[in-house]
Amino acid sequence: MQNLTIITAVILRILSNSFSNVFQKKLTAENESPYCVNFVTYIILTVFCLPFLGSLSGAIFTADFWIYSILGGIFGAAGNAFLIKALEKGELSVLGPINAYKSVIGLLGGMIFLKEMPSLTGLLGVGLIIAGSYLVFDTVDEKFSIALFKRKDIRYRFYALFLTAIEAVFIKKVILVSSVAASCISTCIFGALFSFMILKFKGVKLGKISKIMPDHRLWYLSTAICFALVMVTTAYTFLKINVGYALSLFQLSILLNVILGYKIFKEKHLLKKLTGAFVIILGSIAVILY
Repeated sequence: MQNLTIITAVILRILSNSFSNVFQKKLTAENESPYCVNFVTYIILTVFCLPFLGSLSGAIFTADFWIYSILGGIFGAAGNAFLIKALEKGELSVLGPINAYKSVIGLLGGMIFLKEMPSLTGLLGVGLIIAGSYLVFDTVDEKFSIALFKRKDIRYRFYALFLTAIEAVFIKKVILVSSVAASCISTCIFGALFSFMILKFKGVKLGKISKIMPDHRLWYLSTAICFALVMVTTAYTFLKINVGYALSLFQLSILLNVILGYKIFKEKHLLKKLTGAFVIILGSIAVILY
């Protein structure tokens, strides 16, 4: 039963993450500020969390909880801002596979901070994930080259995966000193706080939020719902399995990103991108089995 619950959580996480990216890209395509999208998503979730504050245990009053929550909020808000900025400028079917590199960062972070040691087969799986992403990069003009990493969308996506991989470590630390519920609530509240600071730093006026078009409100709500599912299923998965392995499993969402990019945004080179995605999935399967 526990294995079934973990599998269900991973599947929900994959679906909600991909559709969250779709809604974020749609909003930025309609001239919504990426920083506004970031802040509004967190603030919607924070408002939803407020009634549940009284149910939190005494663990939230420990110093470790506050330190890890604040650090997680900083890295999470910044990472999500860079992700949305990347989606504004790039293709969903190319940016999605870049997330495969998070497995490497996740494994390293887990080894350093959580003492989670990967097996040789797990490392082989990560290698396949990276090899598959190489095939996807071959569909862009710059190919897999230095010029590729000079593109803003690619650089922003790498910034995002680096920051959110570090956030993942702090999320698990929060869970270990409190609970999944406390982790989710702290992610929302501190994410809202620091995304607001990013909003002000980038000079986006709050008046812009009050002028959100009625049609966009549904997209914002859909983004928040998907983001909430990502957050809850991520926290639950981190509680049950190693961070590095969990991040590898989440790479399965890139297959969906490639398909959604082709279907919704008319992105090209479907076959080659799917081939690269399948190679990445083989790496994920290696991680799952061993």
